[in-house]
Amino acid sequence: MLALAAAVPAARAAEPDFATRLRLLVEAYPESLSGVEGNMLLLRDGGEPLPIDDGKAKDHQAALAGGDIEDSLRQVYPLGACEAKPVVDFDPGRIRSDVLMMRLYGRTAKAVEGDLVPVAWFGTTLRVTKRQGAAAALEKVRDELAERPVLKRYLAPSAGTFNWRKVSGAPNMSVHSFGAAIDLNTKFADYWVWSGGKPGKVPRHANRYPLEIVEIFERHGFIWGGRWYHYDTMHFEYRPELIAIAKAASASACR
Repeated sequence: MLALAAAVPAARAAEPDFATRLRLLVEAYPESLSGVEGNMLLLRDGGEPLPIDDGKAKDHQAALAGGDIEDSLRQVYPLGACEAKPVVDFDPGRIRSDVLMMRLYGRTAKAVEGDLVPVAWFGTTLRVTKRQGAAAALEKVRDELAERPVLKRYLAPSAGTFNWRKVSGAPNMSVHSFGAAIDLNTKFADYWVWSGGKPGKVPRHANRYPLEIVEIFERHGFIWGGRWYHYDTMHFEYRPELIAIAKAASASACR
């Protein structure tokens, strides 16, 4: 469990309590989640419920490596067409529950691949999961971005979507494994590992993607890796629960 005080970079409007965060999580994935009962998250498929809190005290690195559902909802993601410099270890969305992600999208590469659908993306075709509305959301992002031709050079060629793998140098799964993440043109990317950063000690960077792109992705349920202290500016992943919690918290990157 992460200390909530350490997860909040600056004062903002009253944040939703944990029960509200759980409700927003369930509402974000109606295809798979049906409710909460005590410390258990209930699944629509009738399968075994998932523990919400494993009862283990974790520092930031331990939560990244093996976070539970509670850990994944602790840090509140900030929204908007502004770039706020995060405090050390402020990585909202980077902590995930692999068990939950596998129940949402598939436990194996083969299972995930069965739900991948083609999404046209600025001259190429990407494979994205249709589960949880991810592919439909990315199509809405594409359609808005297509109205702004000046942005195309940042968007394509895409560095990829589906790729069943762990996070580089870590034991937890990448959201690319579930076909629910996209990397943009690496020509403009900054990644904390490439910069020579170490966990908890990362050099500052200057973002090179227009924040208009970020705002459009966020509008359709995607979070941006450029919001993280351990930044990955080309990376967007579909996490509608975090966008919903951000809205409930009035969490803005512009103040």
